[in-house]
Amino acid sequence: MKICVHNHKYHLHISHSLSILKMSMLLFLTRARTSGGKFIKRIICSNPILSPYQPTSSSSSSSSSLRSHLSGSNNRSNGTTFAFRYSYSCSSTYATFLGARGYSSMKAGEQMLSEEDVDDGEYALEENKAMDFPGGKITYTTEINFLPASSDKRVQCYRVLDKDGYPISYDMLELVSKEVAQKMYKGMVTLNIMDKFFYEAQRQGRLSFYLTSFGEEAINLASAAALSSDDIVLAQYREPGILLWRGFTVQDFANQCFGNNSGHGKGRQMPIHYGSKSLSFITISSPLTTQLPQAVGMAYSLKMDKKDSCVVAFFGDGSASEGDFHAALNFAAVMDAPVVFVCRNNGWAISTPVTDQFRSDGIVVKGEAYGISSIRVDGNDALAVYNVVRSAREIAISEQRPILIEAMTYRVSHHSTSDDSTKYRSVDEIEHWKTVHSPITRFKKWVERKGWWSDKDESELHVTAKKEVTHAIDEAEKEEMPPLRDMFTDVYDELTSNLMEQETLLRETIQKHPLDFPKDIPL
Repeated sequence: MKICVHNHKYHLHISHSLSILKMSMLLFLTRARTSGGKFIKRIICSNPILSPYQPTSSSSSSSSSLRSHLSGSNNRSNGTTFAFRYSYSCSSTYATFLGARGYSSMKAGEQMLSEEDVDDGEYALEENKAMDFPGGKITYTTEINFLPASSDKRVQCYRVLDKDGYPISYDMLELVSKEVAQKMYKGMVTLNIMDKFFYEAQRQGRLSFYLTSFGEEAINLASAAALSSDDIVLAQYREPGILLWRGFTVQDFANQCFGNNSGHGKGRQMPIHYGSKSLSFITISSPLTTQLPQAVGMAYSLKMDKKDSCVVAFFGDGSASEGDFHAALNFAAVMDAPVVFVCRNNGWAISTPVTDQFRSDGIVVKGEAYGISSIRVDGNDALAVYNVVRSAREIAISEQRPILIEAMTYRVSHHSTSDDSTKYRSVDEIEHWKTVHSPITRFKKWVERKGWWSDKDESELHVTAKKEVTHAIDEAEKEEMPPLRDMFTDVYDELTSNLMEQETLLRETIQKHPLDFPKDIPL
């Protein structure tokens, strides 16, 4: 084999068989640290006769790096085959979204050699080399560069309406119809009124516990409006508006909170732990974040069954500090599960502010680390939330992959009836968010300007909602409590021996200490 150079163009003349040439090439590639090895490799890989794979321009990340494979095998006693690969990148300027890019692992036998050259007429530098490590090709560098802990510029927040309910862009298309907008607003107001009356009922000793959604009504109703009734929802505990949208009545809420015989939980759950199989709303669980890994598993089952629906999992900023959050995101990304994660970042995990929870830019940046496309939205802007959740749902189903949404809002209420938030934040701060940034007021101004809502409609809605809520509380309080036996049913088709033993022991205890047992529980 000889090489002739004419006018800076390389011409290769083959005097031996291609098999001998390949063996020679292997030798040169394994000695690639010498300029001669790089020189010969460049000649062969750019010659159409010797290399069937030539670099061509492409706009996609998958095809922008065309690979010229020169493979040889050396069978050793253990039968292992070693493959040598040369990869030629025609361009490194294509844009790649880190949060959405997947990296494929390679077999160990295929990682013996892989180099990246720069087609600039000069020999490739050391830092331009790359190695196909497990997970994909990584280029080298001679500089010690630590990735920054965080960016000085925060991720922007998607918004449609300003705080006064005016569209930020007058060129925007109609996002919701009149009927949907009216139903969203009615739901937001009804939820707000229901929270007020139920909260007071707890303060009066009529309920044992309650938790409100003050300040977060837009996330509730706008998300619900953007979803399909077939989409499975796993909530945390501040999303009752989704159930309200789907047909869960105020009476249903009251029955559950009072734990009466008509409640779906038959008194076996804490108040506000709602659920409805018919409405595709999984019953709420007290432990934080347990719903996220479960949501991924459910989403993967929809994927296997090729269902035209997705799973939507809600959680708070405090839940992002739990291990299940990270496990769920990684699980979803690896399995390409059609699940939409919606974080209600309301600034507080009970008494812990977000500044004491994490140093990163909120929750949205955590999605990219796991390979999940993410977005931040103004959670007090009902139209923005609707548009983002609707878009996320479409992506999750059509592309069969997870999406992370961080809805920025503020918890106007105390964490629950067991909390007094004025102990760790000022009343002025609460009042500011309650008045200036009210999601209900903002959306009301928009529907009024559209001509879809009037003062008469507002008055009638408040009168009707208050009557409905007070009536539901009175009726739930009158309803008979579930019988004692219901404590042990609905788990197994037939009671097991240990459950029957527990029931017997309980009844004996009640007979011995009758004054310690509530009189309104049927035995």
